[in-house]
Amino acid sequence: MAEEFFLNSLLKDNHLGSIHFDDVVKNMEKHRGQIQEEYDLVMTNGDAIGIVEVKYKAHENDLDKLDRKMKNFKKLFPIYKNYKQYGAIASFHINDAAKKEALRRGYFVLQRSGDLVHTESSDHLTVL
Repeated sequence: MAEEFFLNSLLKDNHLGSIHFDDVVKNMEKHRGQIQEEYDLVMTNGDAIGIVEVKYKAHENDLDKLDRKMKNFKKLFPIYKNYKQYGAIASFHINDAAKKEALRRGYFVLQRSGDLVHTESSDHLTVL
């Protein structure tokens, strides 16, 4: 649920701070040698890449996972070796300590705001 929310949000406004991205890809997965990673959301433009780790509720240990994924990204995807690389943690809830630590490590912090749920239904609802 969190991944879909942040994907849709970033498709509407494809920025991390002041950095504009052209594309957003969901669930990039790669194996190379002994390294294996899955990236929740990856944003690209002509010279930069944004790696977004999505959690429903983020904790400080999730930042360690993001550190590892950031370190391994260019090893797994050498085509991006000359790109600037930015990291972000996206979460419905992040405690103050984890948020402070994410910012200290130089990551963007994405949190939900505004309309949380859009509901649609058919004309033929089942009522029990």
